Amino acid sequence: MKRRRSIHIDGFVHRNPIPNAAVVGNILVSGVIHGRDTREDSVPATVEEQCAICFRHIRDIVEAAGGSTDDIVKIDFYLQDPSDRTALNAEWLRMFPDEHSRPARHAHGLDAGSPTKIQCDFMAVIG
Repeated sequence: MKRRRSIHIDGFVHRNPIPNAAVVGNILVSGVIHGRDTREDSVPATVEEQCAICFRHIRDIVEAAGGSTDDIVKIDFYLQDPSDRTALNAEWLRMFPDEHSRPARHAHGLDAGSPTKIQCDFMAVIG
């Protein structure tokens, strides 16, 4: 029996041969999740639209692995403008409304050459 399981969700495909996430035991670790709409192969113009796509992918990935957003322990975000977290915080509060039950979070700067305004990766402990 294979110890590691790859997670793939509909509508989100990497250009490289990597899964959206991998699970070993009850540990889930995602690859990069970006604000690019892979269904349309386009990048929405606003950080708000891109942020909504990232959070949708986060939810879909953790659920495809058999968990829920309650299982997420840490999310790292990469922003073109790390000083402006307005869109990030709006989606964050929608997904994690309980201030006593939120994952850890860290925001980093995103490479200037990135076509997206936001990217992230996360870890979860399922079950």
